Amino acid sequence: MAQPPALEQVQCFGRKKTAVAVTYCKRGRGLIKINGSPIELVEPEILRFKAFEPILLLGKSRFAGVDMRIRVKGGGHTSQIYAIRQSIAKAL
Repeated sequence: MAQPPALEQVQCFGRKKTAVAVTYCKRGRGLIKINGSPIELVEPEILRFKAFEPILLLGKSRFAGVDMRIRVKGGGHTSQIYAIRQSIAKAL
């Protein structure tokens, strides 16, 4: 019996207080979206770099072949950003 092809994707979550972020990571073109919008549009701008930290730490070239879809809910702005950052780091 032939085995089905392995799915090359991972689902990880990050939590901070009551905020929960779930990251779906799979092969793709380097797109990273948070609740349907690109990560570059995350507000406030100061906290945007906190979400980018795992990406900048490893280098953007490693993300060229990976798509990430992130869903986040609960908590405030700051807690959501830290939950996003944790889930991205775990997905890597």
